Amino acid sequence: MSAETKTDLTTVYQVKGMTCGHCEGAVSSEISGLPGVSSVTAVASTGQVTVVSAAPLDEEAVRAAVDEAGYELV
Repeated sequence: MSAETKTDLTTVYQVKGMTCGHCEGAVSSEISGLPGVSSVTAVASTGQVTVVSAAPLDEEAVRAAVDEAGYELV
């Protein structure tokens, strides 16, 4: 008998250039499209983007998603 445990991983990224709710939505939308991502919270005032995922994310994939939204992962 085995018990399956699911542990989500929370990672905080710093994104440069977000200034408003539209920016938060654009970044959240792009990162949400990455495989394994279950939650994204972007805060323009701090530039922090908190991502909850089932497994560690490839930083280059996150960087590409942020870049696609028009911002810069720092």
